[in-house]
Amino acid sequence: MSAQGPLAAPQAGRSQAGGSQEGAPERAQAEPDEGVRTEASRSTPEDTRASTGGNAPDLTTAPPPIVRGEPVEVADGVHVIPDGRVELVPNVGIVVGADAALVIDTGIGPRNGAYVLERARELAGDRKLYLTVTHFHPEHGFGAQAFKGAATILYNRGQRDELRRKGAAYLDMFKGLSEAVAAELVDVTLVDPDVTYEGRAELDLGGRVAELRPVGPAHTASDQTVLVDGRVLFGGDLIETRIFPIAPYFPPYDTDVDGDRWIAVLDELLALDPEIVVSGHGEVTDAALIRDVRDYLVYVRAETARLRARGASADETAAAVDKAARARWTTWERPEWIGLAARAFYADGGAA
Repeated sequence: MSAQGPLAAPQAGRSQAGGSQEGAPERAQAEPDEGVRTEASRSTPEDTRASTGGNAPDLTTAPPPIVRGEPVEVADGVHVIPDGRVELVPNVGIVVGADAALVIDTGIGPRNGAYVLERARELAGDRKLYLTVTHFHPEHGFGAQAFKGAATILYNRGQRDELRRKGAAYLDMFKGLSEAVAAELVDVTLVDPDVTYEGRAELDLGGRVAELRPVGPAHTASDQTVLVDGRVLFGGDLIETRIFPIAPYFPPYDTDVDGDRWIAVLDELLALDPEIVVSGHGEVTDAALIRDVRDYLVYVRAETARLRARGASADETAAAVDKAARARWTTWERPEWIGLAARAFYADGGAA
């Protein structure tokens, strides 16, 4: 079945999205179009840091989180708008087949979403458009409203549910990160997907196949990877290039990050042996990045378990792991996430 369908015929053990499609299981169904309109509350950086236990990154001097530049072709028909290593700008994917195109992540807010949609239309022409996201976080999916009516929005069920459960709170929290971030979140509407799926889904774009696979909980409760033609992997924030992995451990507000499962997911991604790896943030690279991130998380887990067994508190453990990891990974950015990863492992028992 071509992307007109919208998905290729289901394989054993996999779900086909689009409840109206012939042969699709009943559990995969189209969802309502209406989104959730949010109020423009005015959190401050101080409010945000307080709501995350003082652990939110300080972005008050960071450049505006604007998706810029033109798509770069990293493989046949696979394009990336690079993040330029700007905080809260993701690597955006546009995969073009003979019949349809898939956009992966939108950037933060409707202005970025509209920019990504424009770039996608330039590449896809009059082909059918699909949109998916690697996870629900604002910089990856809060531009989706620009695609409503212009593309079929496709999420796994966990992504939809996590967006409904946490979206409004994350919107408020992100508005408090900086004035520049808040400006991009003005008039955001959180929109439901048009189609949800469970299991795995294969999107046949016409001579190019994208496999969508839920892998959470890891970085979030409902992370999703996208593998194009078995060669190009979009890993979202499961993998970052020269950036300490983002562990959004903000008790009691959000504690869904799962370090043990994250490591297991990275083992699964290594087994795929992709030729090209598109991280959530940072440069496009290869499978060596997956191993680098895995090795870091294994180190944090082991050190946390060792210190916890010796009677160190969560605060003491986070501080010690932070100091050691900074010395070990000297070229990596955003070290504020080290301590949060240690705290997440500590809360789970620090088991190796």
